[in-house]
Amino acid sequence: MTSPALSTSPASPYEELLPGTRRALLHRIALAQSEGRAPSLVAAVAREGRMVWTGSRTCVDGHAPDADTQYRIGSITKTFTAVLVLRLRDEGLLDLSDPLEKHLPGTGVGEVTVAQLLDHTAGLAAETPAPWWERTPGTSRPELSDVLGERPVLHPSGRRHHYSNPGYTLLGSLIEAVRGVPWEEALRREVLEPLGMNRTTAQPVAPHAGGWAVHPWADVMLPEPAMDLGLMAPAGQLWSTAGDLCRFAVFLAEGDDTVLSAESLREMRTPSAPPEAGQWDGGYGLGVQLARQGGRSLVGHGGSLPGFVASLWVSVADGVGAVVLANATSGPAVGAVAVDLIGIVADAEPRIPEPWRPLPEVDQTLLDLTGPWYWGTHAFVLKLAADRGVDLYPLRGGGRGSRFAAEPDGTWTGLDGYYAGETLRVVRRPDGLVDHLDLGSFAFTRHPYDPEADVPGGVDKGGWRGFAS
Repeated sequence: MTSPALSTSPASPYEELLPGTRRALLHRIALAQSEGRAPSLVAAVAREGRMVWTGSRTCVDGHAPDADTQYRIGSITKTFTAVLVLRLRDEGLLDLSDPLEKHLPGTGVGEVTVAQLLDHTAGLAAETPAPWWERTPGTSRPELSDVLGERPVLHPSGRRHHYSNPGYTLLGSLIEAVRGVPWEEALRREVLEPLGMNRTTAQPVAPHAGGWAVHPWADVMLPEPAMDLGLMAPAGQLWSTAGDLCRFAVFLAEGDDTVLSAESLREMRTPSAPPEAGQWDGGYGLGVQLARQGGRSLVGHGGSLPGFVASLWVSVADGVGAVVLANATSGPAVGAVAVDLIGIVADAEPRIPEPWRPLPEVDQTLLDLTGPWYWGTHAFVLKLAADRGVDLYPLRGGGRGSRFAAEPDGTWTGLDGYYAGETLRVVRRPDGLVDHLDLGSFAFTRHPYDPEADVPGGVDKGGWRGFAS
């Protein structure tokens, strides 16, 4: 067999966006800044691993921000905190099912688990006791008891998604307790520096935007305070730039083994908290928001603090991410803008598929398992995948299908769908021939209710028959 010919095309078809695409992106953010009455707005788009476009609009002639201008990003900070927690899990220093008390004793809510804090199902209150924590210094809440208050739990844990800022304060303190260093130091050393995010900081570093409130009924502005949030920092402290957040968007889609593996990022992106009633187009994973918009599955997070709104969304399937930052307390719908920017690029310049390539090697034993299989009378097909994995899907109509990863013992473990986590194994006869596939006790045979196979309940000896009226 001859080797496939090498491509003579450029290394990447995504060197730059088309002029029409760039104009459509600029038009969208210009509309957002104008209609949202934002003092300034900066946006950026990443595609296939790098930033390919950035643009901005401002109310001050000659002082437009760029992709290196810092804005406060609010709750996008939570995703960074979640990455640090997943790193601790991957190092074996904690388990997501661990109760908080195991690693951070004495909080008064120690029965909630690490996972419940990550996906906001711990039942904790959404905010701290008064005064308004976003506009008051963190020194006014020096202890976790000041953050949690006298009634920290509002709902039974594990029952519903209830967004909680104090929950991420607890995660920040958990990181400090397990790692032995301040949250900010762990973040800089373990995430920001490896990803090259040198313009993401806990305190503003010039050039940075100032935060403004715009009057809802008049075109006038009021400066907003920029508070150090103290213990609440892991929930919303960070300042960042469009350029840095494009790097983070790429990381959320692809992973980086120096920070967090692609497998752990997929786990973060998997829904783990049920959506609220009436909000079935959204959900929450482990520190990330999930949405279904315009036929696309999106992952990311939004953020706001007085004077700033921010949004980061990624379409992993399209290989496109978008960041939108503005220095206004309210007005520009930055989340919707980021979604639109992704759609503009993905629709105008759809992702070019990788060339088909054959598997590097063939295992005849696996090859013999491919083709049709039957669960009773339901027709399925089994196909080989990379790394000795297999895919098992219905041949027509809806049904239960999954991808399966190969295990060292010759079985496969389901990766998604109904069979996620379930074991698929080959059952052989005494002569070594395949009798059937066992999937979570279901028998898949080569023929519908194969009389030669060990079908639970047996097969009628009369065989298939017609019906005489």
